[in-house]
Amino acid sequence: MPDTSLLSPFVVKLGGGLMLDKDAFTLPPGAATQLQNFEPDINGGYRRINGFTKYDSNQVGGSSATILGVHIYKNQVIASQGTAVYKGSGSGWTSIDTGRTSAGRYDFANFNFNNTEKVIWCDGANSPSSYDNSSVTDLSSAPSDPEFVAIFKNHVFFSGMSTNPQEVVFSAPFDETDYTAANGAGSVRVDSAVKKLKVFRDRLFIFCEDSIFFLAGSSVADFQLQPVTRNIGCVDGFSVQEIAGDIVYLAPDGLRTIAGTEKIGDVELGTVSKQIQPRLDNISTERLSSVVIRNKTQYRLFFPTDSGAAASQPGIMGVIKTGVEGGMGWEYGDIKGIKPSYCTSGFISGTETVLHGGYDGYIYTQESGDDFDGTDMSAVYRSPDFTMGDAGIRKLMQRIIWNYDNDGAVNSKFRIRYDFNSSDVPQPAEYDLTTGAAIAIYGFTTSTYGTAVYGSSGTPLVRQSVEGGGFTVAVRLDDTAGAAPISIKGYQLEFTPGGRR
Repeated sequence: MPDTSLLSPFVVKLGGGLMLDKDAFTLPPGAATQLQNFEPDINGGYRRINGFTKYDSNQVGGSSATILGVHIYKNQVIASQGTAVYKGSGSGWTSIDTGRTSAGRYDFANFNFNNTEKVIWCDGANSPSSYDNSSVTDLSSAPSDPEFVAIFKNHVFFSGMSTNPQEVVFSAPFDETDYTAANGAGSVRVDSAVKKLKVFRDRLFIFCEDSIFFLAGSSVADFQLQPVTRNIGCVDGFSVQEIAGDIVYLAPDGLRTIAGTEKIGDVELGTVSKQIQPRLDNISTERLSSVVIRNKTQYRLFFPTDSGAAASQPGIMGVIKTGVEGGMGWEYGDIKGIKPSYCTSGFISGTETVLHGGYDGYIYTQESGDDFDGTDMSAVYRSPDFTMGDAGIRKLMQRIIWNYDNDGAVNSKFRIRYDFNSSDVPQPAEYDLTTGAAIAIYGFTTSTYGTAVYGSSGTPLVRQSVEGGGFTVAVRLDDTAGAAPISIKGYQLEFTPGGRR
């Protein structure tokens, strides 16, 4: 029997997400200094994200032009491109509106005023239009070129008009075509250019460049405009999303929530993204977009540049989850390799569907497949540089014991890096992270009868001997093979103490 009396274990429970605001001595062990295309998992640990596939094998309008809008309406997808708007259900696109000129990015809202569900859209350059799944009605009496639309208390609200970007105009109740004051239509004005309208909990929030307001009430007779804050605004309206009973948006100082902004005097509240602030400094707003994945309480923010290659395009994901020490909070990771021109999510036939439009004329379904529409993604997890409680003792590494769940064969590799990856210290070659024999997955060739455990969802522990040593130890896991996702839960580093420096 080998002598294990000097063997010391160091257990790492993964959680905390990407943290860029702490040094090596204060980073929690379970946090990550790199977390690319690994999402903080609501079930614990970090899970490699799913890929995306084409929603429809046909380009919208048969053109490679950039998609300007995507929306879910009556179990089908509305997509806008160039001078036209189309609808489709996955097997081709039908034009439903044409002749729109100089259109910008679209905003959409579903509504039902007269027992007919309709959708309304605007594009910042043309008159808004409504559609009842049969015909399009141009709302010529509405403001001529609004950017934003919302349905609130049975009125249609528009804002973002070029002639008065600070005005919010609303229709008469239950009539998207009537903007006559005598019939209950009207307008309100705020003191900053409007960036987004968002309905939330019986209030209409008006996000502006340097302030935020809300409108309460039910009609022109009792509508009241109240400030949320005059000290901070919204960088881009396409960052605004509802998630987990709150609204999140991109402010000049990072991601914020409405709940936190309304209580701005509370020193415990502020931005919810301090740990990844370097990612949000000076980001591109050329085509910023965001989307919520409800079943993961996950918010994704994409900020590509129009001219950049898809493989290098950045984004972030934030997840509201229980941390390793308990308590709810935000954890983050990087997204790399997805280049949306527009994002949306909703339910199609009762199934949550996450969509984005591309710069190539296609609509894509996120959370689908194991790669980026045929291109392998690069997923990376890197730990902090562990001192194991004493930076002055050399650690002679013996093995690492992984705990993870997987959906199929594992094709990941990992590396051990010593002394901050110093070139003065031998750095061992990468190791294969093998698939344990106990896992039972239908169709998986190593799930053999008599070896695999029926009903198992992952391999509890996988041991790998490693070599080398240093005063600090870091672990990096790379997953680039296009295999099914792996969810790493934690690991144990085993070492023997060496000399003191």
